[in-house]
Amino acid sequence: MKFDLLKECAGAKRIAISGHQKPDGDCVGACLAVWHYLKQNLEGAEVLVFLEEPDPVFAELCGYDEIIHDFPDQEPFDVFIILDCNLERTGLAAKYANGAGKVINVDHHITNANGCGDLNYVDPKVGAACELIYDLVEADRMDVETAKAIYVGMVHDTGVFQYENTTPETLRKAAHLISYGFDFYRIIQETFYQKTYLQAQIMGRALMESVRFMDGRCVVSVIDRKTMDFYGVTTRDFEGIVNQLRNIKGISCAIFMYETGTLEYKVSLRTDQKVDAAKVAAYFGGGGHARAAGCTMKGTFHDCVNNLSAEIEKQLI
Repeated sequence: MKFDLLKECAGAKRIAISGHQKPDGDCVGACLAVWHYLKQNLEGAEVLVFLEEPDPVFAELCGYDEIIHDFPDQEPFDVFIILDCNLERTGLAAKYANGAGKVINVDHHITNANGCGDLNYVDPKVGAACELIYDLVEADRMDVETAKAIYVGMVHDTGVFQYENTTPETLRKAAHLISYGFDFYRIIQETFYQKTYLQAQIMGRALMESVRFMDGRCVVSVIDRKTMDFYGVTTRDFEGIVNQLRNIKGISCAIFMYETGTLEYKVSLRTDQKVDAAKVAAYFGGGGHARAAGCTMKGTFHDCVNNLSAEIEKQLI
């Protein structure tokens, strides 16, 4: 249910904001947009953002340097705002819900359709959490920094407005946001498309060693810990690999996996309309969207692929 964000936070002296672990562009944009908007419009309120350290490509967003990464113990907050996820996915920040006077949840994931707060604005049909944030801020109180943060989030979770979660309303909102005058072309290029040479190398390795299966309708690639150490990459350097796999002609489901521990893998899925990625991921304890989802799986690489295949095949029959 849509609400007035300023009214719901009115009178609060201490406000905490958080999003999901391994924050992406939509999560970072949403958290910093709300942080800046509240700081600008709630005189005397202390507003803090708690997130795992985001990718430095988002460093130009106002408030990036103010993000708290170590989740220290805090006195109870008057309001705790959870963005782009449910409480569980905030990880160490989940403790800030304890004793909070009010918990607000804004999300667009189907796996959190009912919300997790005292007050919820959740719409799985919307392409980005930042699109929902746009709905909650007053246009005459939005400035260029809030607009830029919202725009970045919308760009990232709609694949620069090319995914099917992009609607005419999404584009109308984007048009209004760029009217604030920030360099939207450069932001798209530098935060979404641009890769370091190392990232290009590891993507090339992943594509070269990918394997098609299920009559060529699926493709999978994996990066193990040994390969990560050889190239000196971190999980941030894997951004975009699964999307590139999905771009292969004839692929209905792309799977990218990387080793996170002994017999443990992080799995990312990207699909077309034939496969509901969220349904597959949810079966293994994960979640996400119909076309993009993820989970963590235990077992050998081949065990994980076999188990994923069994669920994917149910939809590809």
